Amino acid sequence: MSSVTATTPAPLEGRRALVTGGAGGIGAAVVEALAAQGAHVVVVDRDEDAAAKVAARVGGSAVGVDLTDPAAIDGLDLDVDILVNNAGVQHVAPVHELDPAKFQQVHDLMLRAPFLLARRALPGMYERGWGRLVHVSSVHGLRASAYKSAYVSAKHGLEGLSKVLAVEGAGKGVTSNTVCPGYVRTPLVEGQIADQARVHDLPEDRVVDEVLLARTPVKRLVEPEEVAGLVTWLCGPHAASVTGTSHVMDGGWTAT
Repeated sequence: MSSVTATTPAPLEGRRALVTGGAGGIGAAVVEALAAQGAHVVVVDRDEDAAAKVAARVGGSAVGVDLTDPAAIDGLDLDVDILVNNAGVQHVAPVHELDPAKFQQVHDLMLRAPFLLARRALPGMYERGWGRLVHVSSVHGLRASAYKSAYVSAKHGLEGLSKVLAVEGAGKGVTSNTVCPGYVRTPLVEGQIADQARVHDLPEDRVVDEVLLARTPVKRLVEPEEVAGLVTWLCGPHAASVTGTSHVMDGGWTAT
């Protein structure tokens, strides 16, 4: 008598995902987590070589794109089942000193690009009756900090965009949610330390505890893999009723 061992397919087997800012930090962790669940992942990043290295690790593909350029977005293949809007940039400056061009650049990358990407991805998702939009927002999509007007306003806008996408996609099998981490151990956060030291007139070795984590009960940075785990959970088939929500991962910041 022979026995046959049944294997359960991976939850995202056969799904195609696109992750922006996927060459490092949170994005790279999301790429690896989605691939581990069976998805084919397209890694989109301005640094094409770094994106290709991440894609090679998971058997995915890579595209080098400047997401502040609408024409470049038009050239992307957005026939995907999962879209993770993760690409971001930070700039620290008081409002009265902030260059309007820098303010616009932050919004182009972190708000206009997610809109344009979703706009292109939605028709295919609607046709298939299945889709997952996950936007890596921030605790700054829910709270404000001084000197971050461009970032905070872009993330607040992303929160609103996600809710509209959730309402419009509700009857078509498409969900839209945000993940709102606090400070994550990434090059983006590490790059802020010198800027924060300057504007707060503090030594760099005091910035993490006295500025970044000043309002956070859990006194450590969030790890990229933690964020990736939550993003991947929202992409699963079990999350079909989870839409229009903001999932906070901030060490208790917003609880205080």
